[in-house]
Amino acid sequence: MSDAILFAVEEGMARLTLNRPARLNAFNADLAHAWKDATAEATSRADVKAILIDASGPAFCAGGDVIDMATTMGASGAEITALAEVINTGIRSLTESTVPVVAAAHGTTAGGGLGILLSSDYAVAGSRSKLGSLYANIGLTPDLSVSAQLARAVGQRRALQLVLQDRLLSASEALDWGLVAEVVEGEDSVAEAALVRARGEEIARFWLAGAADAYGQAKRLVRSQPERSFAEQLSEEARSIGAALETPDAQARVAAFAASAAKRAG
Repeated sequence: MSDAILFAVEEGMARLTLNRPARLNAFNADLAHAWKDATAEATSRADVKAILIDASGPAFCAGGDVIDMATTMGASGAEITALAEVINTGIRSLTESTVPVVAAAHGTTAGGGLGILLSSDYAVAGSRSKLGSLYANIGLTPDLSVSAQLARAVGQRRALQLVLQDRLLSASEALDWGLVAEVVEGEDSVAEAALVRARGEEIARFWLAGAADAYGQAKRLVRSQPERSFAEQLSEEARSIGAALETPDAQARVAAFAASAAKRAG
């Protein structure tokens, strides 16, 4: 795997670190293919029960590498489409998996980076973070799942406000809109980035310490709901909870809960 992404698995957690800090972790061909490979491995390994996405350097992800588009790649529309499809494969690996994903997004998240953030199930940002679309600033349109996921996350009107304006949300605005779940504050940008990464890892470890498979199935139910009618979703919930109850982990947890309740009642 290219060092454009640092990949490691430790005690059930896969860590994917975007690693092009000099370009604010913007996607070029190397990062796109490394992303596809890393997400495929993380979501297919039986020993991985939580995924953390973080980034090196001063920013989370600035989207596509516009300088690379204009120089090395020659900015061919067909090449950009093909590269976006490579990255989309990784996005689908995450969103269609039964592994919960946390994003630790310090610094700037813009353009396609917003799609990477939205591909997580829980996002932490720094108090100095800025998040936005900015595609139209260079005459481009949303990609990497932004048009597919942004309105689901914040509602259509707010999504339109973001993609139709030259605007970066502050961390507090992103929290209010529901783009991120938590905001972490540090003494300076470097300390804050470290705290954001640490909090992301803490969330992943929380999943691992609990009913990891149940968290994964809960993520699947919510993520896949748009594919079903209301009645179909109710049936899938009923099937899923029945299947969960048959697992040794759930049986042990239910028994422990019942025993604790009986002890309190006695």
